[in-house]
Amino acid sequence: MSNLMAFYVIFGLLLAILAIPLWNERISPNGLYGFRVRKTMENEKVWYAVNKYFAPWLAATGLLTAFAAFSLFHVPGISLAVYSLSVLAVFVMIFILSVQMTLRYMNSL
Repeated sequence: MSNLMAFYVIFGLLLAILAIPLWNERISPNGLYGFRVRKTMENEKVWYAVNKYFAPWLAATGLLTAFAAFSLFHVPGISLAVYSLSVLAVFVMIFILSVQMTLRYMNSL
C-alpha cells in the first residue's frame, strides 16, 4: 500500500507543479495542456484568463489529493480498497468542483 500512497502523493504534487505555468500565463493554447474547451481554444485572451483562474484550483486539487493520500495512509486498519477509493473520491470531488467553477468563470467573460 505504500507504493500506492507514493503514487497518489506524486500525482498530487505533479498536478500542483503543472498549475504554476498556467498561473503565470506561460502556456499558450495547445492540444495537450490546460483548460481546453472550444471557447478557450478559439480566443487567446480567454485562454489565458481561464487558465489563470483554473490554475489555483488545479494546484489545490493536487495538494489536497496528496494530503489525503498521506493522511489516510496512516489510518490504522484501513483496507487497500477503502484507502484507494477514498483518495480517488477526494480527487474526483475537488476536480469536479474545479471544472464547474472554471466553467462558470469562463461563461461570465
